[in-house]
Amino acid sequence: MTNMLSVPLPEELKDEMAKYKEIKWVEVVRQALWEKVKVLEKLDSILSKSELSEQDVEKHSKLLKEKVWKKHKKELGL
Repeated sequence: MTNMLSVPLPEELKDEMAKYKEIKWVEVVRQALWEKVKVLEKLDSILSKSELSEQDVEKHSKLLKEKVWKKHKKELGL
């Protein structure tokens, strides 16, 4: 059984994609979704063994987000 997913695209992205008619965009999206699911499953597996409290997670999450943002900000020259 096949299920359909409709994704609204900005016109600019649609125009850029149209330049590459040889690309099977449906397959690109399908692969990206599988990769994301695999990452989430791995995270679920790791987190299921965690002994951190919800407060610990929130604290570390905030710190991690700040560090990641600083890294990307530097890489992007912002």
